[in-house]
Amino acid sequence: MERSVSGRHLAGLLPDLTGLRPAYRHLSEAISALILDGRVALHARLPAERELATALGVSRPTVTSAYDLLRVHGFAHSRQGSGTWTALPRETVPSRVTRALPAPDTAIDLARAAPGLPPHVLDDALARVAPSLARHSRSPGYDPFGLPELRATIAERYTRRGLPTLPEQILVTSGAQHALTLVLGLLAAPGDRVMVENPSYPNALDAVRRARLRTVAVPVSDDGWDVEITESALRQAVPHLAFLIPDFHNPTGLLMPDEARGRVLTAAHRAGTWLVVDETLTDLALDVPVPAPFACRATPEAASKVITVGSMSKSHWGGLRIGWLRATSQLVTELAAQRIATDLGGSVLDQLLAQVLLERVAELLPTQREQLRAQRTALAEALAEHFPRWTWRLPPGGLSLWVDLGEPVAAELAERALAYGVRIEGGGLFATDPGVFAGRLRIPYTLPPEVLREAVQRMASAAADGLPTAPARRRTRWVA
Repeated sequence: MERSVSGRHLAGLLPDLTGLRPAYRHLSEAISALILDGRVALHARLPAERELATALGVSRPTVTSAYDLLRVHGFAHSRQGSGTWTALPRETVPSRVTRALPAPDTAIDLARAAPGLPPHVLDDALARVAPSLARHSRSPGYDPFGLPELRATIAERYTRRGLPTLPEQILVTSGAQHALTLVLGLLAAPGDRVMVENPSYPNALDAVRRARLRTVAVPVSDDGWDVEITESALRQAVPHLAFLIPDFHNPTGLLMPDEARGRVLTAAHRAGTWLVVDETLTDLALDVPVPAPFACRATPEAASKVITVGSMSKSHWGGLRIGWLRATSQLVTELAAQRIATDLGGSVLDQLLAQVLLERVAELLPTQREQLRAQRTALAEALAEHFPRWTWRLPPGGLSLWVDLGEPVAAELAERALAYGVRIEGGGLFATDPGVFAGRLRIPYTLPPEVLREAVQRMASAAADGLPTAPARRRTRWVA
């Protein structure tokens, strides 16, 4: 896909540069900042000099000089006869390495945005499932579709939220990542295009890469989804599949507006694109009502190509490896058949525990949301105290803040923070292209307030100790 940025669109993204001198230098710096923050895609054609000059109300030589400076600093390159294209300087592009589970240590872990399950809740659930587990132990225990009673419970939850669903439309999986991997394996072939958000969930991006699929990235900025670019990507690239996180997006925490959902559904239907919608964070609505399922806005014909993915990892506990997907009954049958090649079925005990916890969700979730609000407040206050120049928007839900450090030092700070007992990941891990979001951190608020305050204080000590000027060595890493 040949991506291009119009002069009108780029002018709308740029800050007000009126009165700043020299104008060309400030324009070049502003464009490079947009590239680093993922708001202007890599390998996209910038508007013609005359077009951008007209859109900005500046002289053409100003734009020419700005483009020259972008090329000098590695943020652009020219192709003979085809314009100027965005790029990244080589020194900002880290090599990709396989992320692995870090060795156990005493560091405060801010790399994984996953809550714990209170021991008394787990103890009670285990006591409740004991009779059912004894009954199931007399069966073979293999069921690639999932336990019938759990499928019925999940289907009923969708129906209650406004999306009529039958148990036959539910496939229980070993987490949301398992569900996505099954979908990619069945519906996509190597070389197919997949539209993804930028930034996005790193493990989902890794699954797409491992399936050897070509990504078409659409930006999610602090202001939300750029629906025009999303519609354009669906229309021009015609991706075979799209992966979206519309509810309290990971890592930004943003909630996609209803009007944008309708437009994305319409554009995807016209393109014939499968939509895989990750709703694992839906229940963690902290300041707004729980959003209705994305597929609620789809016509019956369009809804047949919407696959909804859910999980208990973010709303309950990552150690409970239970996820699911909702699709047509025919697709669920095909996915279950594919699953048998690698996984004959999920753990019966885990599914029974999930059943008990989902039956108590109306009782358990309000307490968890209240706890998350308190932790979010503690984290925001600690950041404001120790890092007054950092900026972020308080998300209406989810598990983390997407913090702008104001300069591309996130990887270096993460490297130094580890020496101070804090594990955290720079924003580049969430990017579709290496080197982007170098000035961002995802900071979860899933730990107790006192632990979050201690973590921020340690990070402040690490930052005060000075940051290296050379790019940090890449560590093996694993996040959730």
